[in-house]
Amino acid sequence: MMIKMDGTEELNENLVEFFDRFTAWENSVIQQSSLTLAGAHAIEKLGQDGSMSMKDLAKALGVTTGTITVTVDRLEKGGYALRDRSESDRRSYIINLTEKGEKAFSDHHCHHMNLADEIASALTEDEVKDLVRILGKINQTI
Repeated sequence: MMIKMDGTEELNENLVEFFDRFTAWENSVIQQSSLTLAGAHAIEKLGQDGSMSMKDLAKALGVTTGTITVTVDRLEKGGYALRDRSESDRRSYIINLTEKGEKAFSDHHCHHMNLADEIASALTEDEVKDLVRILGKINQTI
């Protein structure tokens, strides 16, 4: 069956190809460490935004609090993060990166920046600005 190519179909094909390539790239980066993909994403978020509650971390990553609990448990066991009781709400925990977690963030973020540089090198300066604007708009929508 031949599918007629309109703008949305072409966008879909390119998104699927980009997602597959990005996933393969990210998996190859993660395999070089002892982290899971979920753990690396949590470390990336904590490294960028600083300490936050379990609830806020789950929301920022688009996962349930149950899922983030498992991820943070693994990060704690690996020595990447610490869970401290919130001063303002004793039922809540604040997640902090340890020195090992900060190092993992730095390493992982460096890989992300290298990929961003590689992508930017294939585009003009105006195209990079357009891509940033477009991705920001997409991220606000989905």
